[in-house]
Parts: sequence; structure tokens; C-alpha cells
Amino acid sequence: MESFMMSNGIALRVNDQGEGCVIVLLHGYLEILEIWEPFAILLAKHYRIISLDLPGHGLSGWNGGIHTMEFMADTIKGVLDKLQIKECLMVGRSMGGYVTLAFAKKYNDMLKGICLFHSTPNPDTEEKKINRDREIELIREDKLGLIAAQAIPNIFASGNLKKYKETIEEIKVNVEFADKDGIIACLQGMKEREDMNDFLLHYSKPILLVLGKNDNLIGWDVAESLIDKFKNAEVLVLENSGHVGFIEEQEAAEKGLLAFATKVFSEK
Repeated sequence: MESFMMSNGIALRVNDQGEGCVIVLLHGYLEILEIWEPFAILLAKHYRIISLDLPGHGLSGWNGGIHTMEFMADTIKGVLDKLQIKECLMVGRSMGGYVTLAFAKKYNDMLKGICLFHSTPNPDTEEKKINRDREIELIREDKLGLIAAQAIPNIFASGNLKKYKETIEEIKVNVEFADKDGIIACLQGMKEREDMNDFLLHYSKPILLVLGKNDNLIGWDVAESLIDKFKNAEVLVLENSGHVGFIEEQEAAEKGLLAFATKVFSEK
């Protein structure tokens, strides 16, 4: 069931489906909650699935300033409180993973575990910060469509571009209707986010890292360094995926996440 609710001073579009233990799905930059479909529908056969348009994206509002990862975590906390959800497994993809880590740092008592789906605890490099500033200027020049045309195909493995051509076009269209001020607020928040490596290294609850072997945004050298460093995490490597493995290898992603969820929710 889809609805709108106020949290942390802004209106959010929220989808709530399925029953039982709760999994929260947080999308990435330039996306909306539909990016998870039909993956969310498959998960909803087993669990209660909450997805939403993150602040500044889709039909959700923005706060008029910078969307720090902590602000977005606070906003999600408000949604979960209104839905009377006391605990959940949080799954964050890319930017959603940054928000998941911020949520875990502030509201860990509400989490059974976390999944970083094509995401890392690393802060922006200086080069990445410069690129974000350039992107902000392009958006201010009303060139969000140009950004979408370049960025969206890049989240798929090069070998999957032809197969998912229609999906790529659908995602591009959604981006072009985004509120540019909300998107800029999120870019600024990502640029300023803190290094969460030490936090994740000492995180005591279950962690699942989902990595794509052909991810253009998280190179395999970076992925391997994460695997080597975070021995406290379970790892799922999707051999034929880029940055959207729940689309590119839906069956393998579903199987891996459900296995992790079963373990997480069975723990006392």
C-alpha cells in the first residue's frame, strides 16, 4: 500500500507491502522507490517490505538545506515510528547504504542487521568531491537530463546494457522529473558524509556486503579491499552485475538476501 506521511518536517512517499518481520529498502542517488520493483514484490512473499522515496527524490519533499546522511536517517526513523516498527533489517543501495550506516550509528537498537548493497563506508575522495560540485553546477543549469543520460547506463554492467535497455530508459525518465533542489541537497550531503570505516569495522550486528563483479562505480579493486578488511561481514558477490544486482541478477540477489534475513531474524 502506498501512502504519504510527514516526517522530520517533510512529506515522504512510502510503500508498505507484505507481512511479518520488516526489511527496509533504501534506493540510491537519482532513483525512486520503484527501482526495487519487482525485487520488493518477491521479498514481500516472505517479509514486510518498506520502501520510500528518500528526501529530495521522487515525490518526497526536501528540507530546504543540505540533506546530510544523518538528516535522512532521522527522517526514516520518523517513518518507522509512525508505522510502529520497532526493529528491522535495513538494506541500502549506494547512497541508501550511506544512509543505512548513519541510521545504524544513531538508532542501532532498531536494527537486526544491515546490508550495504553496492555501497561502501568510504567517504568521498577529493576527486569525487570536485565531480559532485561539477554535477551541482550542471543541475543548476537545468541539465539533469544530460546527467541522467550519462549516469544511468553506467550503473549497469557494460555487458547488460542491451538486455536492460528498456529499464534504463524508464529510470532516465524518472530522473528528468526530479526536483533539482532536492537532488542538489543530496549531492551536498554525500559530499560531506563522514568516513564510516572504523564504525563498520567494530559494528557488532550482522552485516551483508553485496558487490557486483562488474560494478563501474565500485571497482573490483575497491570491492576486494572491502572483503579483505571487513571480516565481520558476510559477502555476496554477483558475478554478472554492475551497480544494480537486484535487477541484473535478481534470482541470486533474492536468494542471498533472503538467506541473510532468515539468519538475522532467527537471532535473539
